[in-house]
Order: sequence, then C-alpha cells, then structure tokens
Amino acid sequence: MEFLSSEYLSALLAIIVIDLVLAGDNAIVIGLAARRLPKDQQKKVIIWGTVGAIAIRALATLVVVGLLKIPGLLLIGGILLIWIAYKLIAEGKNHDIKAEEGFWSAIKTIIIADALMGIDNVLAVAGAAHGNFSLVIIGLLVSIPVVVWGSTLILKWVDRFPVIITIGAAVLAYTAAKMIVDEKWFAGFFESNPFIKWTFIIIIIVGVVFFGKAKQKATASSV
Repeated sequence: MEFLSSEYLSALLAIIVIDLVLAGDNAIVIGLAARRLPKDQQKKVIIWGTVGAIAIRALATLVVVGLLKIPGLLLIGGILLIWIAYKLIAEGKNHDIKAEEGFWSAIKTIIIADALMGIDNVLAVAGAAHGNFSLVIIGLLVSIPVVVWGSTLILKWVDRFPVIITIGAAVLAYTAAKMIVDEKWFAGFFESNPFIKWTFIIIIIVGVVFFGKAKQKATASSV
C-alpha cells in the first residue's frame, strides 16, 4: 500500500471514522466518570483518562494478532461493558463520596472502559489498516482531541441536561451489544438473522437503561 495512494487514503479515512466514533464513546466514559468529582479534580481525570486511552490503544495494536486468535474476547468485553453502562446510570449524580476515593474510582472506571473499547477499536482499525502501522498512528492522533474536548463538553452539559447520562450509558450499551454480536462464536448466526441481531441489541440497550434507572430510584428512595 503506497503512501497517499487511493487505497492508502481510503484506508486512512476508514480508520479516522472508526477512531472518531470510538473516541466519542471514550469521551462519554471520561466525562460521565469525572462528573462525580470536585471541579479541581475533573481536569486531572480527563487528562489521565485520555493518557490511559491512548496507551491502551497503542498497546492493544501491538498485540492485535494475538487478540484476534483468542475466542470469546469480544463476548467477555461486551459483558463487562454492559456492567459499566449500567453502573453509570445506577449511581446517578451521587456526590456523597470522598474526593480521593472518587478520583481513583473515576480513573479505574475510565481505564477499564478504555481497555474494553480499545479492544473493539484495535480489531476494527487492524482490519482497515491491513498491517500498515502508520495508518494506525495517524488515526490515534486524530482521535486524541475528540476525547479531550468531548469529555470537557460533556462535563459542562451533564448538570444542565441529566438525560446525557442516560444517552451516554445507552451508547455504551450499544457498543457492548455490538461487541457480543461480532464475537466469532455468534457472528455467523446474527449475520444470517438480522432481525434477531437488532432485537438483541435493542434488548441490551433498553435493559441497561431500565434496570439502571430502577436501581437509581431505589437508591434515592432509601436515602
């Protein structure tokens, strides 16, 4: 694949789109996790969360060949990501936590989510890059500002529009469901049955939002 050839540019465009979409997911995770912290700690979480996202994606790229050979990887990642999406709604806007505990809790949530979505990202990027590492690097560089600026915007809007929390969790649930249906064990079945595939994805999204909201209300009523 020659540099700046039509094949190279089309692959680069595909990678940029993939990175922007998945960077948007990371921005949601970072923004929602940081919302629980004092204002003076939010920027630190965004910075460290972004650093973690970049590091995880870079490391995942180096081991992508090995990852592709591991059956069940997308299934496990999807299930864990569903749990993270549920927790983002269930915990609501709970500020009754110590700043130090909240800081590390936010960092942990961001790192786990970045790792899970980094798997999805690197698998997609690897397919589009066809082994060309320069394409992966350029795609990562494009996604960095999206994560930083997107996280900051979400922090500004989430207090004014609480529905953003629900929307963000729904996006993560969608990502999780897509990871599961793309798992090699199930991919053939879901591709042959698109109605079942999309019904499954919708059930995951609705389930995360419904049970997350139910837990949030139960917690609020018990206080």
